[in-house]
Amino acid sequence: MRIKILPFMLAATCPIFGFCFLMLCYWLYHNRKATTVKSELETKKHGDVRTVLNYDGTIAYEDFIKATEDFDLKYCIGIGGYGSVYKAKLPNGKTYALKKLHRFEAKQPAFNRSFMTEIQVLTNIRHKNIVKLYGFCLHTTCNFLVYEHMGKGSLFCALIDSELAVILDWKTRVNIIKQVAHALAYMHHEYSPPIIHRDISSNNILLNSEMEGFVADFGVAKVLDPDSSNRSVVIGTLGYIAPELAYNTIVTEKCDVYSFGVLALETIGGKDPRDLIDLLKYLNYSNQYVPTLASILDERLSYPTDRLIEKEIVRVYDVALACISTDPKARPTKISQELSN
Repeated sequence: MRIKILPFMLAATCPIFGFCFLMLCYWLYHNRKATTVKSELETKKHGDVRTVLNYDGTIAYEDFIKATEDFDLKYCIGIGGYGSVYKAKLPNGKTYALKKLHRFEAKQPAFNRSFMTEIQVLTNIRHKNIVKLYGFCLHTTCNFLVYEHMGKGSLFCALIDSELAVILDWKTRVNIIKQVAHALAYMHHEYSPPIIHRDISSNNILLNSEMEGFVADFGVAKVLDPDSSNRSVVIGTLGYIAPELAYNTIVTEKCDVYSFGVLALETIGGKDPRDLIDLLKYLNYSNQYVPTLASILDERLSYPTDRLIEKEIVRVYDVALACISTDPKARPTKISQELSN
């Protein structure tokens, strides 16, 4: 009797074991695929180049070394928080921006964390107003990130340049502010888990040849963890940091919203807005009138004669004032929608 039951049991259980085996293989494959970038970042040995231009893999480390003559200073177009940026024009006619971690900085844990954070964040997010990361290089001789090149540099440089500032007319400035707002809406509400930039400033908004704005420099960005308190050290650019971080180190999207408000005032005012913000706080405390729009606009441009543009600038001003509220709860949650209303 037992001899007869055994074949029946095998016939009944084999499909079950087979199905379980296939499910295990499926899980292992997808788990391996999901951790590919993480493994590449954790593994750096023998000077191997892990990923350079990961969208097609056709351009290698040597191409960029040759294009920049081994990162010669004449190709340096800027210095960031943890590295220098170089312009690399390749034989195929395409131009890229390379953010190279300095050799000294590469040995510092804090700079290395910023480098790795930027890779991990930008390899996963896709938005038309967030600067595109094409790839990265992890090498014993140097580490660098490969970005799309922004022909007009930073918004900060454009605002302090008398010629570029005039090219940045009112419509262009309003559009840049809206583009940054769209990028933040994506990071805060559309991407999961949410990403807090933590260093929104005019230095970190880059302009392409069409004067469109792109959010850049995610080295200190924080991915919010729903199972964590999300406490962090105070970091960012002086003047843009939300005031509550002086006594409360919990990072929320409202920290970026405050920075955005400062940026918006700077963009329409054409200058460092810290004096204006201090004045606004004083007026609020003393219940005096808020300065008129005309008194804070960039004097290098004529007051807008187009009623539609004037209306949009007024809207930007109102939203910016709400964004810099000292009470985080009073700040708007979805600034992109606020600017569109």
